[in-house]
Amino acid sequence: MSLKLSEPGADGVLEVDVTGKLTHADYDRFAPEFERLLKVHRKLRILFHMKDFHGWEAVALWDDIKFDAKHFADIERLAIVGEKTWQKWMGGFCKPFTTAKIEVFDNVEDARAWLVAKEPA
Repeated sequence: MSLKLSEPGADGVLEVDVTGKLTHADYDRFAPEFERLLKVHRKLRILFHMKDFHGWEAVALWDDIKFDAKHFADIERLAIVGEKTWQKWMGGFCKPFTTAKIEVFDNVEDARAWLVAKEPA
């Protein structure tokens, strides 16, 4: 399995753990869960954790582009945790495709803390 989804208990937070290559079937699992949470919370905070991640199959990359276009303004914060330099550059790559605040982290604990932190007044 290349995709694992979990809700760690914080309202509107979805954790996405990916390994290997993302496939079309992964998007078939991810999209309905995202849509369900979006109906409840109106905006989501996503932790995208890559471990031994090797990118997307071609059709899954197209799925990702379509998903990003549809949900351009539905993600409030996106925390990215990756192992390799190119994975960490994804934060900059993602910025034109979303209105989300994006941060890249070295570890999951810091990413989680940032996702649930309240904005300063």
